[in-house]
Amino acid sequence: MSVMDTIEGSGFPLGFRVDAGGRDAAGSGACVVEARKMASAHQKEAVVHQGGRRGAWRLVSDEGVHLRGTDLAPFPLGFFNAGRPADLAGRLVTLAKRRGIGLAELSIRLKNGYSMTGSFFRGDGQGFAEPADIEIEIESEADSGTISALVGDAVDASPALAAMRAPVATSFALYVNGRRRPLATMAASGAADAPDPFATYAEPPSPGSAEAGAADPVRKTGERESGAVEPAPAGTSTRIIRIVDGSCRLVEPDGLTETETWLAPPGASHLPLASPPAGGGSHFTLRSDERADRDEAPSGLALSWAGLAYCFMTQLDRYIEHMTFAIDGVRLVQYCPDAADIAAGRPVDTHLFLNGREDAETYETLMRIAARTCYLHATLAASLEPRVAVLHNGTAIRQVVGASPV
Repeated sequence: MSVMDTIEGSGFPLGFRVDAGGRDAAGSGACVVEARKMASAHQKEAVVHQGGRRGAWRLVSDEGVHLRGTDLAPFPLGFFNAGRPADLAGRLVTLAKRRGIGLAELSIRLKNGYSMTGSFFRGDGQGFAEPADIEIEIESEADSGTISALVGDAVDASPALAAMRAPVATSFALYVNGRRRPLATMAASGAADAPDPFATYAEPPSPGSAEAGAADPVRKTGERESGAVEPAPAGTSTRIIRIVDGSCRLVEPDGLTETETWLAPPGASHLPLASPPAGGGSHFTLRSDERADRDEAPSGLALSWAGLAYCFMTQLDRYIEHMTFAIDGVRLVQYCPDAADIAAGRPVDTHLFLNGREDAETYETLMRIAARTCYLHATLAASLEPRVAVLHNGTAIRQVVGASPV
């Protein structure tokens, strides 16, 4: 691989629209994520097909220095952190317009805690997620009861939050050196073979082939959290804590959002966790377009599903590295449900492609441990009702949560 197969070597923006149309999953409006590991450390590239009439977006991700990444693009949990408040903001704007409720101002703050126990070396590592803290600030002439009902209904309508509030099934398919392998220890996908991204893309997507759209929906702000960054160990006898913070605002009142997200520094206040979080990081902003008739940025749901793929791939990379496996060419195709699919119990279906010289059992062990240590697969497996608080015209009203998890 050449230096061109890196974020810094390509010279491309961190995100841009590609001219491929949305690739529907089984004809639905769900997202399809095609992702691959790039040449440098934890750098990854994905094309996210949003389904329906929305286009596809090329996005890159990296890890911070605590995982020996280059910190040039948003970290996986940052994508997930940005996608959820953006999706919620879109639901709030849509419902408010439908009900004739004016929203003079809208901003959303979302914090989430994650932890890990165990060891990659022993194979007993386990990732965990905590319920999110969400604070919504709304300025509106509507009364507090109307705003409270609006927020509760928007929480119920958000598929990005539904993926946290009730367990979402997952299924997997494994391809080794171009051949699909049966699975013995994981829920096997019932879908037909997915197209290998190596075969789909002779060359990485480039902005030169893109349709006209908003420039640079993803960017690094230059701001960084204070405090020393501690390298993440391969194993721990306690819990390794990560706190991810983010702040979402409306760029356009009809549903174009921008979310700034970052890994909080040691000692960040969030949850009554057993030990303080480790490591701060750079700030990134991610735009999201929640408007049905526009496509100037990826949707919040698309950002969330991209984060899931990236987080899973990071754990794959870490385990391959620590165990010095002769495995490379990591790429995947991930079929992701929309709101209706989540309600119907449709799984997130991940098709993993690997090249290497290991025995058959090693590949499935790798995939199983990566899924178990992935913070976002832990999020899907749990019931994590968010703690939602609302400030209406500067005054706190009662805590609001959705009434009926999907």
